[in-house]
Amino acid sequence: MTLPLEGLSAVVTGAGRGLGRAEALELARLGASVVVNDYGQPGRDGSGAASAGPAEEVAAEIRAAGGRAVAHTGDIADHQQARELVGLAIGEYGTLDILVNNAGILRDRMIFSMTEDEWDTVIRVHLKGHFNTTHFAAAHWRERSKATGAPVYGRIVNTSSEAFLAGSAGQPNYAAAKGGIVGLTTSTALALAKYGVTANAICPRARTRMTEDVFAGFQEPDEGRLDPLAPEHVAPLVGYLASPAAARINGQLLVVHGGMVAIVERPRVRAKFDSKQETFGYDELDALLTPHYADRPPGETFAAAEVLALKRE
Repeated sequence: MTLPLEGLSAVVTGAGRGLGRAEALELARLGASVVVNDYGQPGRDGSGAASAGPAEEVAAEIRAAGGRAVAHTGDIADHQQARELVGLAIGEYGTLDILVNNAGILRDRMIFSMTEDEWDTVIRVHLKGHFNTTHFAAAHWRERSKATGAPVYGRIVNTSSEAFLAGSAGQPNYAAAKGGIVGLTTSTALALAKYGVTANAICPRARTRMTEDVFAGFQEPDEGRLDPLAPEHVAPLVGYLASPAAARINGQLLVVHGGMVAIVERPRVRAKFDSKQETFGYDELDALLTPHYADRPPGETFAAAEVLALKRE
């Protein structure tokens, strides 16, 4: 039986733990050769013994199960190290076919309390990190396509968040970065479609080391059952989006958690007003927009807070 990703190679960033680990294991289970990226060098475990580091531990787990995997411990938010990551996949496996951008951090704080460093750090890791790896992967695919005169196989799965959709009040840096990732994804999808590459974004909800405080009050798993917020609920969708079966899915945003996948509709124009003059003035705008918003529910914004209520029925 041929596996869906057999013969393909993948990079997964932030794959030493949590979501990235589950995604790397799933891609390997489906047949892909994987570069497991996670920032940091080998160190010591709790007993003081030498530790290979989370990236190598996941790579070793894949190899022990019969798959192919190598580790990369560079910082994907550093342009040159992202270049080296993509180069490692090409050098090790001959090509890169799948890029899963997952690496991220949290520095939660209200907008009036947030420091410049807390803003810059989150934007750097999430948004610039996604750009860096995408840039080098896209260049690789474009060069291959131009050399053969035909489309190539390429899949990008980016990681956005419900924090962007719902407007998480205590995460202005994170919400902004995740919104930027959606814009990056749709732009990339249009730019690379002619080369045979798709780019999609997911909004996963999972209980990981990064989000343990965020989901501290959420439902715990019943005895003997998988945690509704386990990363293993998310990984199969990533594997599917990376597969040939998902060739017609491009530039899309999907929410996934707890045995549920929801496809998010693109924004629609709710109302349109035309000036009766050459251009709008204050009085005309007041006469049109004030009554329009007077009938809207109090507190309603562009944010779609209802996504937070999505669950498996």
